[in-house]
Amino acid sequence: MFQVDLVGGYYDAGDHVKFGFPMAHAVTMLSWGVLEFEKEMVAADELNRALDAIRWGTNYFLKAHTQPNVLWVQVGDGDSDHLCWERAEDMSTPRTASKIDTDHPGSDVAGETAAALASAAKAFRHYDSQYADVLLLHAKQLFSFADTFRGKYDDTLQCAKKFYPSASGYQDELLWAAVWLYEATGDGTYLGYVARNAESLGGTGWAVREFSWDNKYAGVQVLLSKILLAGGGGDYADTLKQFHAKAEFFMCACLQKNGGNNVKTTPGGLLYVADWNNMQYVSSASFLLAVYGDYLAESGDALNCPDGQVKPAEIIAYARNQADYVLGKNPLSMSYMVGHGDKYPSHVHHRGASIPSVSAVSDTVGCMDGFDAYYNSPGADPNVLHGALVGGPDGNDGFVDDRCNYQRAEPTLASAAPMCSVFARLAAEPAASGASSPGGYNPPAPTHGQQGSPLEFVHTVTHSWTKDGAEYYRHAVTYINTCGQPITYVKLKIEELTGPIYGVSATQDKEMYEFPSWLTRLDAGDKRDLVYIQQGGPPAKISVVEYKTG
Repeated sequence: MFQVDLVGGYYDAGDHVKFGFPMAHAVTMLSWGVLEFEKEMVAADELNRALDAIRWGTNYFLKAHTQPNVLWVQVGDGDSDHLCWERAEDMSTPRTASKIDTDHPGSDVAGETAAALASAAKAFRHYDSQYADVLLLHAKQLFSFADTFRGKYDDTLQCAKKFYPSASGYQDELLWAAVWLYEATGDGTYLGYVARNAESLGGTGWAVREFSWDNKYAGVQVLLSKILLAGGGGDYADTLKQFHAKAEFFMCACLQKNGGNNVKTTPGGLLYVADWNNMQYVSSASFLLAVYGDYLAESGDALNCPDGQVKPAEIIAYARNQADYVLGKNPLSMSYMVGHGDKYPSHVHHRGASIPSVSAVSDTVGCMDGFDAYYNSPGADPNVLHGALVGGPDGNDGFVDDRCNYQRAEPTLASAAPMCSVFARLAAEPAASGASSPGGYNPPAPTHGQQGSPLEFVHTVTHSWTKDGAEYYRHAVTYINTCGQPITYVKLKIEELTGPIYGVSATQDKEMYEFPSWLTRLDAGDKRDLVYIQQGGPPAKISVVEYKTG
């Protein structure tokens, strides 16, 4: 059996799987932050910590890149890992390692890893030039591998498809890697690659409203705008102007100045892109807003949006608005960064946070023991996960501090990495006294016309079994009234249900259900449970079609 040393790196979130794709993106964002806000990090005495965090990731990638066209991209199995709730010290799940190579290409993850190594090389250039040279060598090899042997990594690695699929394709990562190699080397060949492939790889065609571990187009567009705004680009300036236009689309959409193409926001002013781990999008968007605002300020330009011109200071103010919301200036006065302030999530969906340390409980905590004793415990986490950024509130600014609430209570690398640099940038420029950010939350003004579901659904798989060769799962769903008013009637649509359901009453309409007859009122903040059996496949989809308050 082939042996490879893959010690190191980062676990992805609240689990014990090392997913190379989002891990590489987190390292890229940390490196970009050091490059943009180095002096701010020095002033805060945090630069060495930032470089150490980057090096921990890049050392792992160097180990994982065992040959020019081989990259190990995952350690652990998501399915088996998620069936266990145990400390890392007690880990009993398989540590299966998965790789990409010429027969199993993965241009997306290889490209992102190349970007991570190239951006880190530039960050380390003045501090450890020999190490930077090593990083750059591997970055160049990985980019060549990604470009020559094209394909999505989750097309051949089924272990990745369920958890971190490359939904946007690999084209954005090819551009992303090339731009970072240009940044790290100054070699115009890489900028030429971007210009020649701008249309075919989607860089000048995609106008996006998100920036994430999967979709890098906005990051590419902003980086290339930096070059253009600084007077660079040369023969490729016309192409860079097309990238610049797409970067402005993203900025205007975040700033609510893009006509009918804005990013949605909660009533409290938080950018809201997705129900699952929305804070990753807030973090990434805030980072791009911060750097773009500085690019414009340095070049003496302003942002011209369909709904008006925005000055650089206003862009920075909007980034501050998002950061302030994260740290507690929101309708719940809840800090979504664990350990910050007086009120923050205390039931984080994270194994290490929820189970006492080995110094407190020396006995092994078994796979299922952890669920029984700690996952389902109403008690607060024994270990405070300082600095973790959880998934955040729902679209109505509601948040249920419940360990089972993995969509909103689980922290991730992809969320935390960009926000580190946002905090560094904002700490160096305190907000004006009494000032309020555009679109921000200013308590105690009431909010009206809240949109979105009045119920939050927290899904948990409580049991599984096999019968006649088929797998069955028992799903428990807690629904919580988050609308702020008593609910007297609700109609639910439950799609893709394959088995019996308990706790709701079926109607004559297909897939439609109501409260059980005995439940005539669900007060604000109250919760009830429903249970259903599912044969294989994903969980059923539950949504609110109609409701009444009174």
